[in-house]
Amino acid sequence: MAEVSQPVVNVSVIPEYEGKEEFKKSENVAFYRRQIQGPNLHHRVLLDTMVLTEKGARFELLEPDTQAALLLCVSPCKNDTVRILIDELQPIKARYRVPDVLTGEPQCAQLRVERQSKDSVTLSWSAGRHQVCVWRFPFRLEILCEDKVMVTFNSKGKLWLETLQDPPSELQDDHTGSLWKETFRQFEDIKANGPSSIGSDLCLHGFSHVYGLPEHADGLQLRDTRDGDPYRLYNLDVFAYDLYSRLGLYGSVPLLVAHKPDRTLGVFWLNASETFVHVGYSMSAPRDGQTPPLKTRLVEPQTDVHWLSESGVIDCVVLLGPGPQQLFTQYAQLTGYQALPPLFALGYHQSRWNYNDEADVKAVDAGFDRHDIPYDVIWLDIEHTEGKRYFTWDSALFPEPANLQRHLEERKRKLVVITDPHIKIDPGWWLSNEARDGGHFVKNRDGQNYEGSCWPGNSNYLDFSSPDTRAWYSRCFSLDKYKGSTPSLFVWNDMNEPSVFDGPEQTMPKDAVHYGGWEHRELHNLYGFYQHMATADGLITRSGGSERPFVLSRSFFAGSQRLGAVWTGDNVASWKYLSISIPMLLSLSVTGIAFCGADVGGFVQDPEPELLVRWYQAAALQPFFRGHSAKGTKRREPWLFGEKVTAAIRTAIQQRYCLLPYWYSLFHLAHTSGLPPLRPLWVEFPGEQSTFAVDHQYMIGGALLVSPVTKPRVQEVRVLLPGSGEVWYDVHTAKAHKGGQTLSVPVTLDTVPVFQRGGSVVCRSTGSGSCTAEQQQLPLSITAALNSEGLADGELYLDDGHSFGYRDRKAFCLRRFSLLSGRLLCRPGSEEGTFACGAVVQSVSVLGLRSKPSTVVLHVSGAKDSFAAFEWTETCCMLTVNKLKLRVAMDWEMEIHEG
Repeated sequence: MAEVSQPVVNVSVIPEYEGKEEFKKSENVAFYRRQIQGPNLHHRVLLDTMVLTEKGARFELLEPDTQAALLLCVSPCKNDTVRILIDELQPIKARYRVPDVLTGEPQCAQLRVERQSKDSVTLSWSAGRHQVCVWRFPFRLEILCEDKVMVTFNSKGKLWLETLQDPPSELQDDHTGSLWKETFRQFEDIKANGPSSIGSDLCLHGFSHVYGLPEHADGLQLRDTRDGDPYRLYNLDVFAYDLYSRLGLYGSVPLLVAHKPDRTLGVFWLNASETFVHVGYSMSAPRDGQTPPLKTRLVEPQTDVHWLSESGVIDCVVLLGPGPQQLFTQYAQLTGYQALPPLFALGYHQSRWNYNDEADVKAVDAGFDRHDIPYDVIWLDIEHTEGKRYFTWDSALFPEPANLQRHLEERKRKLVVITDPHIKIDPGWWLSNEARDGGHFVKNRDGQNYEGSCWPGNSNYLDFSSPDTRAWYSRCFSLDKYKGSTPSLFVWNDMNEPSVFDGPEQTMPKDAVHYGGWEHRELHNLYGFYQHMATADGLITRSGGSERPFVLSRSFFAGSQRLGAVWTGDNVASWKYLSISIPMLLSLSVTGIAFCGADVGGFVQDPEPELLVRWYQAAALQPFFRGHSAKGTKRREPWLFGEKVTAAIRTAIQQRYCLLPYWYSLFHLAHTSGLPPLRPLWVEFPGEQSTFAVDHQYMIGGALLVSPVTKPRVQEVRVLLPGSGEVWYDVHTAKAHKGGQTLSVPVTLDTVPVFQRGGSVVCRSTGSGSCTAEQQQLPLSITAALNSEGLADGELYLDDGHSFGYRDRKAFCLRRFSLLSGRLLCRPGSEEGTFACGAVVQSVSVLGLRSKPSTVVLHVSGAKDSFAAFEWTETCCMLTVNKLKLRVAMDWEMEIHEG
């Protein structure tokens, strides 16, 4: 396909992209100003109101000045989490509580009184290892582990809850009136319930590193915000977003993760309204009763976190770890585990706004085969529809969409199309009429269907917070309703913050009204989550519940991991955006959103060839792998930049496909344990302070350390190899390096530093095939990298790659490879699993043997022992055994006799 030269898009003429001044800063937000400037309130716990229940303990709180009466519920759970819930004692109407995010009510532990005085009560659970101490005045709540205070809730007395009021008969123009009406530029926000904001602070004792709170284009470790803006959690469509900014982006996960060498804990603030978070690092004197012995430091670090939200109740869950793995599991038990994606979704995706027509799609598809580059999915943006009407096809450009999908399916490839939440107002269109007649649109404050402008022009917006609307929308994906669709069509939800070109901050007004009479302000950050849910449900329903869906969403919230994948939105073709993509994806990963990626090459502007190569190399080593570019940028299929660039991109994509057995096994682990495939170094090396702020390199699982090249014309990269007792093997040279050092690694345009950790076993395919369906049929190669004790182990997970059979019929195969005392064993990794698996191991490499083996003997169940031919590479002490046909599903041993 010839390169198509096009002018760079002038973003100033696209209504979506009118500049950053469209967005609020914290000083523009009335509830934030009120809390920051407001009086310090002094809440008192009425200890004599304490009641112990099967869900924990409840207390009444009183604020003497305002006479506000609040209800505090403390619920410790059996998985070492503590939920703190504060609501009005007797609100004039119910306050919003976030539904559908938690996967169920956590199993509560029974509390008992450990100590009591007139000033405090200490409650314990879990055989007394954990305690909660509630102090009467000023109210604070301490969470203790092994008699040591870990977290203090309301340590600085910032508890704030504005009680709901009946509206005044008419709004005044004085200070009181501004509580009921807020103006931003030309937009007026009428608050039906008046001021209803909430807030509180927590002190995390002993911590000086905190992470999380995506989505922000910022470093992995959260910065001290006392010198400027807080982190804002408010889902917005921000084109070409500023880097190192704390302003909101497309998604929000209100989870903060704190780590120190001996403890990892989390704070989950379950609130879907606009939220700000302040972070402050400091040192403090030890607390009473915790005086350290002489000759130790008299101060310890602490992190103070201040949460401020516009509405709702205070619903805060503290996750106590104690380690990163336990914390990830605790969070997954709360909000859900990462969905196990179909295998094709872990392959390479080729997208553009927009592929022109069916011939263009077929030409691009053929181009991948012609240039021997594997890929699995091609994507269509908004131009494929009839006038931006979703669930339709432009009849001139895509006259036979089902045939196009069948053409791709013959090559075992898929098509993804876009469906946005705005519905063009068109009385001649069945979908617009059905949604209107079914009451499926968000209303304005006057009770009419809310109208806003987006790609089609005047549009209504679907109210995905309504279960009925979600059910109706899910049915729209049925093959008989979505004309031209087939079972190999999958979906992309964009613009679902929601994006409204003529709305305040280019989103929906907060006083729009949803299902149940709730204002948009209460649930804004849930909007995209709900569309993602309805779409995933639609694809599952389409298959009768047998096939896994694939849905990509731009907007997300806590729990979105259950539904599919997300990406980092409208990035730019520059080295800085490549660099920031790594901490952005790490922040998503540590907050449960494991299936994440960034648009390869940058969505807008044209990447220079070197940048494009380096982006492919980095993204091939990240979970979601998609090349995507904006209308008006030059075409950038991988073969348009000369053979040298094509070859480098081909190598990166082929290596991704070879590594898919490992990636797929990691996603199974995420699906069952909550551990993300992409991990900051500190997750694997929790005791090593040197790793805590590293965010330019990362681990893929526990076995591979990656340091992508993110700067131009680089000839060497400095790589931190953690762990003084660790051994690290360069995957390109097999050379061993000791941990606990920073290494200078030479690189060319074709190489990226990747190291395999001693003690691990990694399974790869022996080739890439043209797509995942072909790659699945190829034999496997195993690389066992010995640690300093001569040990290694790892797992391989296999199933059919597309159905729910692994869940419903236990149709999966989990195998464990362990190397100890010179014997490599293949054994079951689970007592369950009935998948008829034909996969074979063709080659085994062992890194780090001390000397050349004399013989290698194979022991296979039901077969005679045999000697295996092998190769020995003296320079890097590597044993390679080829031409094997060892069945993965069968028990076998490889015995290595060192000479």
